[in-house]
Amino acid sequence: MKLAGAEQMRALDQAAIWERGIPSLELMERAAQAAVAQALAEAQGVHRAAVFCGSGNNGGDGVAAARLLRAAGLEVRCFLAGRREKLTPDCREMVRRWEETGGKLEDFTGSPEQAAWCAGCGVLVDALFGIGLNTELRGLPLAAVELMNACPAPTLAVDLPSGVEADTGQVLGVAVEAAATVTFTLPKPGLLLGEGGTRSGRIIVAGIGIPTDLVREVGGDLHGVFPEELSLPRRRRDSHKGDYGKSYILGGSVGYSGAPVLAAQAAVRSGGGLVSVGVPAPVWPVAGAKLDEAMPHPLPANREGGFSLEAAEEALRRMEGCGVCLIGPGLGRSNSAASVVRRVLRAVHLPVVLDADGINALEGHIDVLDARRGACTVLTPHDGEFIRLSGAPVGEDRLAAARAFAAEHGCVLVLKGHRTITAFPDGAAYVNATGNPGMAKGGSGDVLSGILLSFLGQGMPPRLAVPMAVCVHGMAGDLCAGELGEYGMTPGDIIGALPRVLKALEGRRGAPNL
Repeated sequence: MKLAGAEQMRALDQAAIWERGIPSLELMERAAQAAVAQALAEAQGVHRAAVFCGSGNNGGDGVAAARLLRAAGLEVRCFLAGRREKLTPDCREMVRRWEETGGKLEDFTGSPEQAAWCAGCGVLVDALFGIGLNTELRGLPLAAVELMNACPAPTLAVDLPSGVEADTGQVLGVAVEAAATVTFTLPKPGLLLGEGGTRSGRIIVAGIGIPTDLVREVGGDLHGVFPEELSLPRRRRDSHKGDYGKSYILGGSVGYSGAPVLAAQAAVRSGGGLVSVGVPAPVWPVAGAKLDEAMPHPLPANREGGFSLEAAEEALRRMEGCGVCLIGPGLGRSNSAASVVRRVLRAVHLPVVLDADGINALEGHIDVLDARRGACTVLTPHDGEFIRLSGAPVGEDRLAAARAFAAEHGCVLVLKGHRTITAFPDGAAYVNATGNPGMAKGGSGDVLSGILLSFLGQGMPPRLAVPMAVCVHGMAGDLCAGELGEYGMTPGDIIGALPRVLKALEGRRGAPNL
């Protein structure tokens, strides 16, 4: 799903209103309806809500939402943290409709009485600014944001958490910490990028009646990846295991035997047809005992229990007939293992997923990666691995760093972290909207690399396979967090959740599939 900046959204709204004749008040009512549907879910049966409004059209969405919440049976107070003389015409009309039904638009003062009332609410609605903010919060809006953040009730942000810059995700001093954000028509980059990605909570993208052909015309090469976009084709009834990929994993060392096992289990669980696993000979008994569906085999090892230089030629021979390979899980940092990685990368013509110590093997040898320009090479670094790989820190603008590296070296870069970014050499980038802190455990990255391997091995083009794998990985993690909690969930649990996630995507109709 494309991400649309503030100016793009303003142009889209204007096209709908002036070119297609859709009344702006109608769009506002629909936005309010979408916000109310989510607010009622957030309130969880507590029949009290506070709506914080600004003077602009985002405030008009909020005033309309206050009226609809009260119509749904909630006790509602609607606060204006702005200047009445600056109310936009549409916001002023929504105030008239609110007052016509007996409502009152109260001036927000931050008084103890207002604060105490808000503390007893089931939900707070943030409709202060939306995409219109470009300066740091101050005065009454700042006090309103601080009150929302201090209240125990969840806050629902309307279009964008107030205090977050729409295009960059920069927090302008202070920002609402939303439990969820209902955003309209298209998501905004600030919901996913930078600090904004930590303030938006769950993101719900709601249509408000803007024609789909106008939405399709929105330009740009920045995309968000959301679960509702994904689908998987149903498998042919006459298919066989060879139709779903022959994949090869090269990894493991003594002390890190679990990493290639997790990657292989994830590859099998995400639909891979045949998965072979090459591990150092001392690791082979462990891998053989743990892997029933994948096919592990021993490769020459050194005295420390990692790969010896001779492992490269045997691994290359084993890769013949495979469609994709994964290099790196549990490999270790030995010189011989790094030499094996570089030898294989120079010789193999398959698509390659490079993870963990497979990435570290390129430190000081970026020419090996550059030589694969034109082939499919997917790298999955976290920030520390990215620094070793590129020689430079990621910096505050992770999107720019990922795009620059992918373009310079002709690879697909999956920069892992909160809101993982996938960047392609042509500048297109995908920001993932799934995942949670419970996935911050050793082994989660191995699960992701296994899913990537599987999807590429099944013949998905990289532009689909890589962002989808990242999203599916996060979806499985979110399922585990919901059932087990973020503290107790493990990478193995994520693998166990994959069948349910994939079953929900199989044969899904109407999903645009990125």
